[in-house]
Amino acid sequence: MIGFSQALYWIFSVVPFMVISSLQIIEKGSEEVMTSTGQQSAEYNLNESEKKKIIFLMCSVLLFSAMNGTMFMIAIPDIANSFSLSPSQVSWVVTGYIILYAVGALMYGKLADIYPLKILLTVGISFFVAGSLLGFFAPTYLIVILARMIQAAGAASIVALAFIVPTRYFPEERGRVLGIVSSTMAFASGIGPVIGGFVAGALNWQFLFLISALIIFTIPFFRIWMPEEKKKEGKVDILGAFLIAIAVATLILFITAFVWWYIVISICFFSLFAWRIFHSDNPFIHPDLFKNAPYRITIMAGFFGIMTMFGMMFMMPLMLSEVNGLNTLFIGLTLFPGAMAAAYVGKWAGVLTVNRGSKQVVYIAFVLMTLGFFLLSTFTGSSAWVISIVIIISYIAFPFIQTGTASLISIALPSNEIGVGIGIYNLFNLMSGAFGSAIIGKMLDNQSSMAFNVFSVAQGSGIIYSNVFIGLALLTILNGGFFYFAFKKLVI
Repeated sequence: MIGFSQALYWIFSVVPFMVISSLQIIEKGSEEVMTSTGQQSAEYNLNESEKKKIIFLMCSVLLFSAMNGTMFMIAIPDIANSFSLSPSQVSWVVTGYIILYAVGALMYGKLADIYPLKILLTVGISFFVAGSLLGFFAPTYLIVILARMIQAAGAASIVALAFIVPTRYFPEERGRVLGIVSSTMAFASGIGPVIGGFVAGALNWQFLFLISALIIFTIPFFRIWMPEEKKKEGKVDILGAFLIAIAVATLILFITAFVWWYIVISICFFSLFAWRIFHSDNPFIHPDLFKNAPYRITIMAGFFGIMTMFGMMFMMPLMLSEVNGLNTLFIGLTLFPGAMAAAYVGKWAGVLTVNRGSKQVVYIAFVLMTLGFFLLSTFTGSSAWVISIVIIISYIAFPFIQTGTASLISIALPSNEIGVGIGIYNLFNLMSGAFGSAIIGKMLDNQSSMAFNVFSVAQGSGIIYSNVFIGLALLTILNGGFFYFAFKKLVI
C-alpha cells in the first residue's frame, strides 16, 4: 500500500533528482558559448518552410504529451485489476503524474530563460521515452508509478516549451501559433479517452506506454530543425527550485486527498521559498514578477477559467456513465466531436488574437464557456447524441481561453522573464485542473432533488450534474467580470 511516507519519498526524492539531473545533463550538453548579455543574441530569420516544420514538430510531441494523461485515466480500472489495488492506491497513476507534470512545467519554464530550447526538448523527450519503456515492461505497481513520474518529468518540458516557442521564434505570429498549440491540446484531451479505451480493450493497458514511446522518433528532427541558440547568462537557484517543488507537490496532494498535514507542509515550504526569493541574489522566481499587474490579473483569471474547463471535462465521463449508462468507448465517441471542433476552431482563436487583440479572445472564451455550461445544465439527462452536440460549445472555448491568456502573458512580460512567466502560468493551469476536479468530485458525492436551472430536463442522479454545470456558468460570469474591470484602466 502506498501511504504518506512512501508518497513523500517518491515526490521529495524523485522531483529534485529529475531537476538536478536535467541541469547537469544540459550543462554538459550545451556546447554554445555564453553571451555577455542576458538578451537575445540574434534574430531568428526563419522562412515559411522552417516555421511549418517547427510548428508541426511541437504539435506532434504536444499531442503525445497531452494525450498521455487522458489515455491513462481510462485505463485506471484495468491497472487496479492487474495489481489488485484499491481506488486510493491506483489513483497514484494519475496523482503522481500530475504532481511532476506541474512542478516540471515550472522548472522547464525557468530553464528556458537560460538554456537553448533544443537541448531542453531533447532532455525532456528522453525522459518521456525512458519512462514509457520502463512502464511497458514494469513487473510491479511501484515500477509503474516510477515510470509515470519519469514520463511526467519529460512531458512537462513539452507543455512548458510549446507556449514559449511561438513567443521566441514567431513574435509577429505568436497569436496564430498559440491558437494552433491550444487547439492541439484540446484535441488531445478529447482523443485520448478514445485511443486509451480502444488500446486497453483490444490489447492491454501496458501498450499505452508503448504508444507514448513513439515520440522518440522526433528527437533527430528537433536537433536538425530547431534554430541554434546560445546559452544566456544566469544560473538556476537549486535550493529555491527544491523548496518550490516540495511546496507545490504537497499542495497538489492536499487538493487531491484533503489531508490536513499536506497543507501544513506546503505552507511551511512556501514560506521558506518566499524567504529565499527575497534573500537570494539570483532567486528562482524574482518577486517583482508578481508586481506586473497585467500578468497577475491574467494568471488569476486564467486559473479560474481553466479550473471550470477542466471541471467540465472531469464531469463529462462520470455523467455519461452514470446518467446515460455509456461504456468507456461510447463515452469517448460522445466527446470526440467536441475535441474535433476545438482542434478546428483553435486556428481562428489565433487569427482573432492577431486581428482583434488578446483581451477580446478571452472575452469570447468567457461567453462560450457560460453558454456551453448553461446548455449542458439544461440538457443533462438527454440522449447521448444531444450531449455530443451541446458539448461542442464548451470544448471550443478551450483554445480561446488558452490562446488569449497565453498571448496576454507574452505581451505583458519582458523577454528575459517569458520562460519563468509561462512556467508559472502552466503551473497554475495544472493546479487549477486538480483543484477543480477535486472540488467537483466532492460536490458530486451529494445528491439533490431540486434543479437550480428552471429549464433543466434532468431527473434523478442527473440533477446534481445539472446544478454543478449552472454553478460553473455563474463562476465564469464572475470571473469575466473580474477580468473586465481589472483590465479596464490598463493598456495592453
